[in-house]
Amino acid sequence: MHLDTRAQTLLKALVERYIADGQPVGSRALSKISGLELSPATIRNIMADLEAMGFVASPHTSAGRVPTPRGYRVFVDTLLTVQPIDEGALESRMQSRLQSNSPQKIIANAAQVLSSLSQFAGVVLTPRRESIFQQIEFLRLSEKRILLVIVSPGGDVQNRLLLTDVDYTPSQLIQAANFINQNYGGHSIDDVRLRLQTEVHKLRDDMNRLMLAAVELGSEAMTDDADGVVISGERNLLSVTDLSSNMTSLRKLFEMFEQKTTLMRLLDISGKATGVQIFIGGESQLVPMEEMSVVTAPYEVNGKIVGTLGVIGPTRMAYQRVIPIVDITAKLLSNALSQS
Repeated sequence: MHLDTRAQTLLKALVERYIADGQPVGSRALSKISGLELSPATIRNIMADLEAMGFVASPHTSAGRVPTPRGYRVFVDTLLTVQPIDEGALESRMQSRLQSNSPQKIIANAAQVLSSLSQFAGVVLTPRRESIFQQIEFLRLSEKRILLVIVSPGGDVQNRLLLTDVDYTPSQLIQAANFINQNYGGHSIDDVRLRLQTEVHKLRDDMNRLMLAAVELGSEAMTDDADGVVISGERNLLSVTDLSSNMTSLRKLFEMFEQKTTLMRLLDISGKATGVQIFIGGESQLVPMEEMSVVTAPYEVNGKIVGTLGVIGPTRMAYQRVIPIVDITAKLLSNALSQS
């Protein structure tokens, strides 16, 4: 729905004032802060039109108005002026936090940085671990107990204990590992499982069972914690009145943090787009609370999008400040992970 210049100016002024102090904004205040030379009556008429179009609402306890989710959406999409940010200063502040030999530590630190800079909750959807293996090895520990060693193309090593019905000799274990590595190395675990079921009939049944058991266990090893969410600063949201004003809101908030399913779905969807995305409660069904917004951006490793990060806060957040924080953190995390 088209808004003329005066309506846009008043809506922008109202949202910015409401974000700043959390109080309904009246026509008299708008006449002072908007910079428009309009009579109070004209401002009231424009505000009535904005309310009729669903961009603002009037709380029962006040003559002033507050933005609706639809009003926030227009604000962030077309009216928002993003604050310039000193990328060099932010990068130097974050650089030491994002230096580590452990990608998991870098990701955890990125969530903490997002939280500390925004004063809300920082969240990072960790990269999916590819279920491709480079080679495996069987190590006999004792009778019917074998250590399965799985090496990914990137050099990550997963170890799992394999209990068997047969006491395999070291030479049998070497034979089985060589068969898998020579025929299936570089393939996904799922692909190997399907092919083993049809291609190893020429081997003895006990060797077949060993390989199939190894693939099943390997699949579990390669997918453990594959889709994880790292959250930092949840307690910051307890001090946000908009989110913690009643027990129902608090329950929804911490159910989301505990179960993580909703967060993972939202972050996964936002990772399919480029740049910063803003999900506003009451407008997006992916956000479980009307009073909550999530600002996200995808991050990359060697040019490939592998995950998403963001800030969880109240709908009444300073988007002009949070957006560049999320955007730059995504870029710095991409650089750190690509160099790690």
